[in-house]
Amino acid sequence: MEGMSFEEALRQLEDILAMLESGELELEQSLRLFQSGMELSVYCQQMLKQAEGRIQQLTQKPDGEILLLEIDVKESE
Repeated sequence: MEGMSFEEALRQLEDILAMLESGELELEQSLRLFQSGMELSVYCQQMLKQAEGRIQQLTQKPDGEILLLEIDVKESE
């Protein structure tokens, strides 16, 4: 999963959920997919937690140039 984008992980999680909800899988397949889904869920939660404390702020310098600054919310509180 390392290097996978949040969006890709979420798409895979949604696909797994749809397969599990279909009710057409054998028990072993369901268990394997459930485990994969849990791993994807943890991965997504970790990515969200990393992004949680960050915001991006656009600022304009006196010369008109616009800068994109990342600010750690926890540090600025």
